[in-house]
Amino acid sequence: MKTTIVAEIGSNWEGSITKAKKIIRECKKAGANAVKFQMWRAEDLYTRSHPNWKNIKKSELTFNKVHKIKEYSDKEGIEFFCSAFYPEAVDFLESLNVKKYKIASRTCLFKDPFSHETLTKKSLTKKPVIVSMGMGGNKEKIKKIFLKNQITFCYCISEYPTKINKINWKNAIKYDGFSDHTLGITAPLIFTMLKKQQNAKNILIEKHVKLKNSKGPDADSSIDTEELTNLISSVRKIEKLKI
Repeated sequence: MKTTIVAEIGSNWEGSITKAKKIIRECKKAGANAVKFQMWRAEDLYTRSHPNWKNIKKSELTFNKVHKIKEYSDKEGIEFFCSAFYPEAVDFLESLNVKKYKIASRTCLFKDPFSHETLTKKSLTKKPVIVSMGMGGNKEKIKKIFLKNQITFCYCISEYPTKINKINWKNAIKYDGFSDHTLGITAPLIFTMLKKQQNAKNILIEKHVKLKNSKGPDADSSIDTEELTNLISSVRKIEKLKI
């Protein structure tokens, strides 16, 4: 069994290129296969009256910043890709030759501005997509949009953090991907073992990752890079088990 480990950085880079580079280095050292960021425009998703507006706006990934982060990821030898929330972001990411795209749970509801246009743009690239289904969404509608793309659907609960006892494991193991928001590393290890018992060939684990002592908006539902190292080490051991 082969497990792809995606370190979801989200807003944990806190709008700082220096912090972004540090977390990329540490994720690479931990053994992650990819780092994932998010490209959204604050004004599309939030109002200026939001109590955390200043930090949200600070974490907005501009074209200039995404170019620097992609360039640094390439230098470090770790794949970079994004959840893109508006069509122009997809165009720009295409100019950087990203290999795949993430579809966030909220995008699957088609309620955000430009959701349908953005998904259509991604479909036209014919590149693989990773789709989180944490808010429900219409799986069949997503499949119809991405007829020519390889799709990995991820089991996900959109609660930050998620309590581990809320996970429906019978449902989770129907998916080849697991986008996890629980504290610690227990849940993704359970998923890995259950998929191993299923004789799955390829699975994907996405986990929010932060620097130690991070104060970013996603920090409360993230593991630090030391925990990421332990997670990946344990996953690689499970992969080699003979069951």
